[in-house]
Amino acid sequence: MNDLILLAILADGPQHGYALKKRAGMALGQPDMHNNLVYPLLRRFVSQKWVTQRKTAGQRGQTRQVYSLTPLGRVALSDRLQQFDDASSAEAFRLRIGLFELLALPAREEILAARGKYLKAREQRLALLETEMDLGRYGGEVTKFMRQQIRAELAWISHLRRMNRAC
Repeated sequence: MNDLILLAILADGPQHGYALKKRAGMALGQPDMHNNLVYPLLRRFVSQKWVTQRKTAGQRGQTRQVYSLTPLGRVALSDRLQQFDDASSAEAFRLRIGLFELLALPAREEILAARGKYLKAREQRLALLETEMDLGRYGGEVTKFMRQQIRAELAWISHLRRMNRAC
């Protein structure tokens, strides 16, 4: 997922490494993305020709590396966003939703359908658990809460589908 975040940030325009790691961290809800994640990914992107790298002068006289997404990188980002193999990952799902503008409508629908299918199956398993087991007072509360969350996300998916149809 870190790779998708970095590529998506670069889709907005060229960034120097420090700004890129700060923006990636913000997207993850952290102060920044660690250097040990950012720079190896950038080296890989450059070697795959997804990103170009050029030197530029910094504000204090230092040399900075500026990274830019290439057309090949845009294709790779789109392809990777469309690969949604783990519908059980709420984080991967939300990342893709946040980047839906980069995807065509059919790809969006496939992602929504995959997550919806996973959630419906999970909700059925939790319902069965409630009927087949004595979960106790608090176990029952946890299961009830989880089912409410699933229903809320399914409602959100319906809303997102309506948004897509309006495009």
